Amino acid sequence: MAIKIRLARGGSKKRPFYKVVAADSRMPRDGRFIEKLGTYNPLLPKDHPERVKLNVERIQEWVGKGAQLSDRISRILEKLSVIPAKSRNNPKKGLKHKATEEREAAKSEKTTPTNDQSTSEHQSKKMESENEEKQDDTEKQSFSDDDGANASEEKEAESISSPEEKQEADVKEHEEDKDSNPTSEETGEDTITEEKKPDK
Repeated sequence: MAIKIRLARGGSKKRPFYKVVAADSRMPRDGRFIEKLGTYNPLLPKDHPERVKLNVERIQEWVGKGAQLSDRISRILEKLSVIPAKSRNNPKKGLKHKATEEREAAKSEKTTPTNDQSTSEHQSKKMESENEEKQDDTEKQSFSDDDGANASEEKEAESISSPEEKQEADVKEHEEDKDSNPTSEETGEDTITEEKKPDK
């Protein structure tokens, strides 16, 4: 049976409280244990005396019997200078992840000011492109208006196909000319209007 000295979690959700126990390594973390050897409360400040309470004599007895220490318990005992400190090598400790490096690089590119010349050239190119787009839009609108007027005239001409309709259209045009031109009373001239009657 392999004995391990480790932490067993207690406490409520998001408020952990740990017991330091000697337990069989095959048992679950919060399950059956052989002996309680102390407590560890990570919510208290590091200099608080109640943060870590250990029965050091019993721990040393268990270690003498061949019990293995978990990493967290060994670190706690090293701080209390009960056991000699181990040299740990973690070359990746403190290194940033690839995603964080990319994020910081993107932020630095956004925040660093570019040269004044490059910004001015970029702005001038932007203005020129906007002006060209506006001119193209105005030309397209003028072409579309002309096309619409021509199309409406062609439609009117097509709608007047019979001679009677043509005569009626001529009469209407003549009346519109009358309205636009000064009347005979205003000019003092007599005008004779002949109305064409359709042949039957």
